[in-house]
Amino acid sequence: MSGKNNTNEVHARKKIKMLNIAPYLFTLPFVLHFIIFFAYPIISTFWTSLCQQKGFAPPFFAGFANYKLLFDDYFKMACANSAIYTFFTCLILIPLPLLLATLVNSGLVAKADLLKSAMFVPALTSVVMAGLFFKYAFSSNPTAIMNAFIGVLGIAPQGWLEKRLTSWIVLVIFCCWKWMGVNMVYYLSALQMVPPELYEAAELDGANAWQRFINITVPGVRPTIIYVLTISIYGGFSMFAEAFTLFNSARTPGDIGATIVSYIYAQGFNRNNFGLASAAGISLLAAVMIINVIQLKLTGSLGKEQD
Repeated sequence: MSGKNNTNEVHARKKIKMLNIAPYLFTLPFVLHFIIFFAYPIISTFWTSLCQQKGFAPPFFAGFANYKLLFDDYFKMACANSAIYTFFTCLILIPLPLLLATLVNSGLVAKADLLKSAMFVPALTSVVMAGLFFKYAFSSNPTAIMNAFIGVLGIAPQGWLEKRLTSWIVLVIFCCWKWMGVNMVYYLSALQMVPPELYEAAELDGANAWQRFINITVPGVRPTIIYVLTISIYGGFSMFAEAFTLFNSARTPGDIGATIVSYIYAQGFNRNNFGLASAAGISLLAAVMIINVIQLKLTGSLGKEQD
């Protein structure tokens, strides 16, 4: 009898031990992914930013010399361009998809499923293919799509990608076209969680559509708005493929399409200056984190107690 009790006790101990180990086994893939693809690259890049390294030559420690070299005219231009691009894309890609999602969710739009699919298709399109289309659509050729369109209005053909203002208009349009549908899907998902009874009660109280939108819809999807804003800030400052595709290079004439990531690319692969490229990368990471922490603090999401 005692032997049976001992066997049961051993099995119980093994079961308890497995239960204690199970959480670590389930979290192990995430921990390994974080260490290999996030923590290690950041630490390695930070170390490289403190070294002088060109090409495959052995690096030697140089302290913060690379950070002192960052603030040349090219880098300042790239920072300004990235900030402008991020500001205008957030200005469009935060409120407009929410308005579209609200309109679709209201049931007033015929064939809403078709509209949702059409809006999401650009996100599935290759950046390279879309970039080539925009490049030729906005080329300086008088027969290009946009020049032909404005020609009907009596406006002379424009060199869209040859001037700073028009080139950034094209980039902002490109980004909004590609990501509008994604943000709209985020908002549509959030709108499903807003109780319809709130709208019915507000309508009975005499609230118009705009008042219902401001007082019910916006507070109801506030966490999603903050999430979309956060990823939009990250996406804006990390933009590279769109500009690279439109201008065929990381360095554009007059640096009109320069971004921080194109600066990193140019320093690392065109000039083989990996130390300076790494310093720019670490500076970009720090800037994006600081900006996102500030916006989370301003929106009341950082440090908020959960019920």
